[in-house]
Amino acid sequence: MTIADHRLLDPDCRPMIRDLPEGERPRERLRSRGASALSNAELLAILMRTGNSSESVLDMAARLLAHFGGLDRLARATHGDLCEFHGFGEAKAAQVLAAAELGRRLAVARGEERPSIHSPEDVAALLTPEMGALDQEHLRVLSLDTKNRVMANEMVFKGSVNMTGVRAAEIFRTAVKQNYPSIMVVHNHPSGDPAPSPQDVAVTRGLVQAGRALEIEVLDHVVVARDGFVSMKDKRLGFER
Repeated sequence: MTIADHRLLDPDCRPMIRDLPEGERPRERLRSRGASALSNAELLAILMRTGNSSESVLDMAARLLAHFGGLDRLARATHGDLCEFHGFGEAKAAQVLAAAELGRRLAVARGEERPSIHSPEDVAALLTPEMGALDQEHLRVLSLDTKNRVMANEMVFKGSVNMTGVRAAEIFRTAVKQNYPSIMVVHNHPSGDPAPSPQDVAVTRGLVQAGRALEIEVLDHVVVARDGFVSMKDKRLGFER
């Protein structure tokens, strides 16, 4: 009997995973087609394992995503947020939080594979998965070699980005010590809006000037957020000559 048959017989029926045809069950689909073939709800259902007496784990996973407004916002949820979700307890909350943290750590680990940076899009692809979900501003510095490979990826400042808090000595420390010719500066906006602020422009202008004095080029300052990213060099903000 198919899911449609169940619902025709009883519109209030909420089938369990065991009621699905074997080929439609998330674990079986993952085994036969690979994890990339599964929807976000199906992947969450595998993590969560069980639903409850009134809904299947697939229904619960879909409701979870709808409640938080998608996977990105779900990754920003706290333990308390998840425990308040109807049908969730501490075990399911811990499973979801652990998966989100593994995703963030994987994004960081990939930054150690010496990617090459040739555009603001490359920067955003590298760091948005990690920085886009942060709830506080972080400023990172990518130190690049002559082939624009990332030789260092360091968090050097946490807090509101402004000239009094961001010290040029910390920004350029690794590039000076290792004789790298250029850097990329990246910070996030927890609000979700990547539009640079006047403080962002002032910080960028100061760092570009300091880089010229040190003969280390600031290639760009990229602001990343949930809703996108902005290249301050492309916008000519702080890079005026």
